[in-house]
Amino acid sequence: MLRGENMIRVLQVVTHMNRGGLETMIMNYYRNIDREKVQFDFLVHRQNSAAYDNEILSMGGKIYRLPVLNPFGLGYRRELKNFFDNHPEYRIVHVHQDCMSSIILKEAKKHGVKTRIAHSHTTSQDKNIRYILKLFYKQFIPKYATELMACSEAAGKWMFGKAYFHVINNAIDTKLYMFDKKKQLKLRKSLKIAENEIVIGHVGRFSLPKNHKFLIEVFKEISNTVPAKLVLVGGGPLQDNVKNMVDEFGIKEKVLFMGVRSDIPDLLQVMDVFVFPSHYEGLPVTMVEAQAAGLPCVISNKVPNECIITEGLVTIKELSDSARDWATHIIEESKIQKRDTQEEIKQHGFDIAENAKWLEKFYLNKWNEREQ
Repeated sequence: MLRGENMIRVLQVVTHMNRGGLETMIMNYYRNIDREKVQFDFLVHRQNSAAYDNEILSMGGKIYRLPVLNPFGLGYRRELKNFFDNHPEYRIVHVHQDCMSSIILKEAKKHGVKTRIAHSHTTSQDKNIRYILKLFYKQFIPKYATELMACSEAAGKWMFGKAYFHVINNAIDTKLYMFDKKKQLKLRKSLKIAENEIVIGHVGRFSLPKNHKFLIEVFKEISNTVPAKLVLVGGGPLQDNVKNMVDEFGIKEKVLFMGVRSDIPDLLQVMDVFVFPSHYEGLPVTMVEAQAAGLPCVISNKVPNECIITEGLVTIKELSDSARDWATHIIEESKIQKRDTQEEIKQHGFDIAENAKWLEKFYLNKWNEREQ
């Protein structure tokens, strides 16, 4: 474990540390921040271990566990209070619980935590039974947070309204994603993808915002027109539903369910077009990764324009357009040649090295302010 003499510890509050978008973003910063100066610890809301846990522990981070976040649960409230009672050492708490962040922030404020950061990673919420509840708790975030952050302008405005917030880019290590033709051919061969097949790709959690149902409808149209494979990376509650849909459409042999993976840079090499038909997004790190891999991307009009950081690689389609219209456009985009986009990614501020330096300085400044 790194033990810098003046190292500070920042508590990151999350649901879990599996391989999702916001979790990957946090890990990108964690790997690149100077851990002799700033160390991350994690307060998670799941009892079971997650994909990034071992890496966190290997880098000197601590993991604390709470029950599932339940604002009405006396047991949860008691556990949250007990945590802050037992850990007065945390003077910076960085909360990634979107609308429900106010619950943790309020408790942190009661316990005298001086710097309380709320971080928005989305521009909406699912319209389910919890929607009104989430909107209720969302309104209290600026009251209990001392600092506001967001992955994009749209995500910040949706979560915080007119309050001032910092945009923290979902930055990546661009070197990992450079296109390599030899690697592409080797990986395609290992996945039994024919040379004449177009490979459509998607990386994302199987959940309603990602709109996998429409993606499958689009791919069916593509596969009826040209030889093609669909590569789906991720896990989530709707995965079985999507598999059933694939079976019903009779395209099971053409769809590869890759599961939750750690080798995203390699899997992006396999793809010809990255398709992202989401109902809503904050600023998806997978879109940054796809462009860093030189992939042409076709996205819905519900994905923020801020994610377009390369020239000529990203096109926007209306969600109201037909699956056939999307399919025709994607087939055309598959003809675009991949290219090196490292400099473009860096120029738009999405290279992790500079972003990690900024966040490190931010934490240190806040720590020093509270010391005075």
